[in-house]
Order: sequence, then structure tokens, then C-alpha cells
Amino acid sequence: MSTVAVSRVPARLARFVLHMFRPWVYATYGLLWTLALESSAVSLTGTPWRPAAATWVRVVSVILALLFLRMLDEQKDLAYDRVHHPDRPLVTGAITAAELRGGMAALTAAVTGLNAALSSAAVLLILSALGYALLLAALEHLSAALRDRQLLDLAVTCPVQVLLGAYVYGSLAAAGTVAADWRGGVLLALCVCVLLHYEFARKTAWETPPGARLYSAGLGPRRSAVVTAAFAAGAVGCQIVLFLPDGPAGLLPCLAAVLPAWGLRRFLRARRGGWPLPAATGFVAGTHLALVVRAVMLP
Repeated sequence: MSTVAVSRVPARLARFVLHMFRPWVYATYGLLWTLALESSAVSLTGTPWRPAAATWVRVVSVILALLFLRMLDEQKDLAYDRVHHPDRPLVTGAITAAELRGGMAALTAAVTGLNAALSSAAVLLILSALGYALLLAALEHLSAALRDRQLLDLAVTCPVQVLLGAYVYGSLAAAGTVAADWRGGVLLALCVCVLLHYEFARKTAWETPPGARLYSAGLGPRRSAVVTAAFAAGAVGCQIVLFLPDGPAGLLPCLAAVLPAWGLRRFLRARRGGWPLPAATGFVAGTHLALVVRAVMLP
């Protein structure tokens, strides 16, 4: 590769990030998700929570990990995108696989350096999430079942998010900020349920366009909608288990459940189109924001 070509790589990666990662979306999600998880974990110990320098290390690490996953997905979905998304940057040549791998290496070095300032446990936890994602990509390359069966693929993909949550919670435990107990597992389950609600919502529709990878294509629209709503209900159940001892004020995040309830009603009555995504997006943002507000409000 020529010196001129090398000098263009940062600009090409920047355009990829703006086009495919949309920082205003993913960075906002990473910020709210990390703050919600950390603040809830700390507040459950009875200790007032306020963000510290380590908080922002975790926030930046999660956002960079999400970018790593987006770059990896772009490569492992190349064959599918050539047919169904011919405008994607890797298909059009706006970016190359080698450039994406270089970006992933730089991100790995960045999160390693950031978390070295926290603890060796934090480094191992964040790298385990990235390592599992790489292993999963290799398995999908070898297994047609993983590539073609949506629910099976989701089952093996979901642990990546669990590992990222374990990184946030585990780094808090390693720092002595929280004492790991059963509530950590419920808190991680809460976050996973919120994420899976959105994942199912965006892939649930009455009609399936040719080649579309929708959960409703295999489950049927009604069952897919019920599963979508069930994940929201699961998140609310986790909140009740964790926060009911704090009284009515502790259940503030449960108010966001009105959005998936409205989304389910609208989807079933419409009998066409997809799940109303503003309801799903609002539930994700509203739940995480309410968790942070709850933690800040507690004495």
C-alpha cells in the first residue's frame, strides 16, 4: 500500500464510523447503558453514586467495544450484504476488510490501555468480550446454521452483551466499589432484556421482504410480538425484584413499560407494517435514563 493510500485510511475509517456506526446513536446508547448499569450497581449497595474518572473509562470502553463489534459485523455479513445491501461501504469499496481489521486492532489497543489504569481484571473482562465476538465470527463462517437461523444466531450472539455488562459490573467489583452478589446477575438480566426487546422489535413485522432476516419470519408476527413484549416485561420484573425495597420512588424506571405496551397494542391492531420503533427506542432510552435518575435521586 502506498504512503498516499495509507494516509487516507483514517479518513476512510472516519467516514465508515459516521455512516455505519452513527455515533449520536451508538455513543448515546453506550453512555446511557453504562451509566445505568454502574449507577444501579452502586446504589444497590446503599452508597450514593456519582460519576468518577473510572466511570468515563468504562463509558468510553463500552462505546469503543460497540464500534469494534460494528466493524466485525460489517465483515462477517459481507456475503449477505452483497445481495441485499449493495450500498454498504465494504461492498462498494469505500472501506476494505484490511482497513477494518486495522481499526479493530487500534480499538483493542485503546481499550487495553484505558483499562490498564483501572485493574488487570478490567482488562481481562473487556478483552474477553472482544475475543468472544471474534470467536463467534469464526464459528458463523464455518456454520451455515448460525448464519441462516436467526434464533440460533441470537442465542450465541447475546453473550457478547452479557460479557460487556460483566465488564462494567466486574470492574466495579474489582475496584471494591461493589461486592458481587446475586443482584449483579439480576441487573445484567435487566439490561439484556431491554436490549433483546429492541432487537426483536426492529425485526418483527407482519410482512417479510425477500431476503430479510426477521424473527417474525420464523415465529410468525403475533408470536414474535409476544416475545418482544415479554422481554420488556422481563426487564420490569427485574426492576421490581431489585428496587421494590426502596419503595415507590425506586420503581420509577418501570414507568417506561407503557411504551412497549402501547407498541404491542398498535402492532396487533394494525396487522401490517412493523413494530413501532419509536416505542422500542423510547423504552431503551427511557429505562436507562430512569435508572440513572433513580440512582442520583437516592440519598
